[in-house]
Amino acid sequence: HSAWYVQRFRDMAANGADLVGEARLVDALAPRGATILDAGCGPGRHAGHLHERGHTVVGVDLDPILIEAAEADFPGPRYFVGDLATFELPADAPQSYDVVYSAGNVMGFLHPDTRRPVLASIASWLSPEGRAVIGFGAGRGYEFDDFFADAAASGLSVENAFSTWDLRPFGPDATFLVAFLTRA
Repeated sequence: HSAWYVQRFRDMAANGADLVGEARLVDALAPRGATILDAGCGPGRHAGHLHERGHTVVGVDLDPILIEAAEADFPGPRYFVGDLATFELPADAPQSYDVVYSAGNVMGFLHPDTRRPVLASIASWLSPEGRAVIGFGAGRGYEFDDFFADAAASGLSVENAFSTWDLRPFGPDATFLVAFLTRA
């Protein structure tokens, strides 16, 4: 599945698809030259885009095939294979980040027992004024109200919630969530 996923996005890029909308939003939120952590970076397209914009970017993903593709297709950021629930940043990597983001429905793929540990990791990686930006769709086994409760229990406060990466309002009928969070 991982190799198929990598090729799918390579094909989409070759056909001119816009694959970095999420990264454009993160870039708009971040100060110039920010430290940014891509939590669940997959094949690196967002991390690569943000690196090209002058940010110091670290990507972490559980899948070594996706990390290998990220390193090949989007060199520049530092990439690490790791479980977001238990990953410890290497001593030579930034230890706090202006933005930590998670796109691509990462939250929907988490085992329920790891949701709070992952959110606690994200909170721990934020600089005091940093923001987390997390986006995922409904219908993937993680209800939005449960996410909000888990975020609060993990040391995060919701600053804003939207229903799309282009910041349309979030409401009770939303089928997607993009949450901006800060450390509580």
